[in-house]
Amino acid sequence: MKDFVALNAADLVKAYGAGEVSPVEVTRATLDQIHRYNDLLNAWVIVDDEGAVTAAEQSEDRWRRGETIGAIDGVPVGIKELFDVKGWPTRFSSPTTSPDHKAQADGPVTARMREAGGIILGKTATPEFSWKGTTDSALHGVTRNPWNTDMTPGGSSGGASAACAAGMGPLQTGTDAGGSIRIPACFTGLYGLKTTQGRVPNVPISPTYGVSQAGPITRTVEDAALMLNELTKPDPRDPFALEYTGRDWRVGLHDGVEGMRIAYFPGDRIIRIDPEVDAAVKAAVREFEDMGAIVEEADPGFENIIDDFLTLWRTAAAVNLEHAREEDLEKSDRGLVRAATHGRKTMGTDYVKALQTRAALGQLISQFFANGPWDLMLMPTTPIVPFEVGQKIYAPDDPEYAKGWTPLTFPFNVAGNAAASIPCGFTQSGLPIGLQIVGPWYSEATILRASRAYESRHPIVLPTLD
Repeated sequence: MKDFVALNAADLVKAYGAGEVSPVEVTRATLDQIHRYNDLLNAWVIVDDEGAVTAAEQSEDRWRRGETIGAIDGVPVGIKELFDVKGWPTRFSSPTTSPDHKAQADGPVTARMREAGGIILGKTATPEFSWKGTTDSALHGVTRNPWNTDMTPGGSSGGASAACAAGMGPLQTGTDAGGSIRIPACFTGLYGLKTTQGRVPNVPISPTYGVSQAGPITRTVEDAALMLNELTKPDPRDPFALEYTGRDWRVGLHDGVEGMRIAYFPGDRIIRIDPEVDAAVKAAVREFEDMGAIVEEADPGFENIIDDFLTLWRTAAAVNLEHAREEDLEKSDRGLVRAATHGRKTMGTDYVKALQTRAALGQLISQFFANGPWDLMLMPTTPIVPFEVGQKIYAPDDPEYAKGWTPLTFPFNVAGNAAASIPCGFTQSGLPIGLQIVGPWYSEATILRASRAYESRHPIVLPTLD
């Protein structure tokens, strides 16, 4: 039990039960790791040392008495900046928000983690209103990738992924409206799961609701299943959440993929794929065949729907900045402001047409899985490898956005499908590459099972910071 900060949640819970380590020791070690490396990575925007240690002491007492309150009792947890934590400001990483406006209650994601005994360490960085796939903001600065600090960890859950990879808490919460869990998981070599739309209750209701979903970023597939057991619990504040099934997402996790019918979509019809990404994904596909899956190359048939996606995205940006003062907008992300300007000019008819396109895409992908019939689809998470922070990469306000690097993730936000990213190798320069595993609606258990089968051959590894 030497390196507490590298342990995953499931192993920590076992160690607590065996008396090999205490929640206080683990929490203090994790806080030390944060204070040692956060100046370098800028993963955290709030760190609550006192609150975390107090919660850890309470957890330690529960373990001593044999009265734990949940499956993650004593495990350190990070909360993405846009989730409400009672008594803390929810700034959305935006200078247009006030530090004096404190949340009156935990949001559903925070509440489920706290109720299960998770130790809330603080809040992790996101770009302004989580609007893009890199993590930097005027309010909090630039977040960096633990594998190479010259590179971005992706976004918008880049603070969560950087923290998780750097030993700053094994359980991290994220959101995904266009790839914002899968992209940073891909760029930092972690596991990230975007669940079926509505699976995880969340408030306040986002202007990108209908394409945005909360979910886990973890170092193991089992930890993601463990988090999902808690995050999917009901919350009456979200009227659009799916019915809670009470399912234990760890059941069947180790059943393997033998006999599964899996489609492989190279993605090169949509966008040019980096040769290193292409080679790593194809090698992963062969592994699934070796494990007994029936894998065939197949094209889901969707086209580039960037114009309709941007209609939804830009109008959400306009809503987010609707009440901002001019002097605050001057400090805001220029790209976000441009997107909001476009959004304010959007006709209602164009917005409805975008919703119709969304429905048509959902039907197309649903029929693809049903008619195959395919259990899952494998494809690259991103067509490119992690790039330098500050690099002028296409952003959501740019009409070239989909031709840049996210056209393989956002279609499944628009369609509502469950999808995950799992590391499948490294570039010659040592940067992670991600395999995307996509399923139909309600297929989280199948995705987790396939992910675990692949992980059993290729365990997730963490970067060396020193």
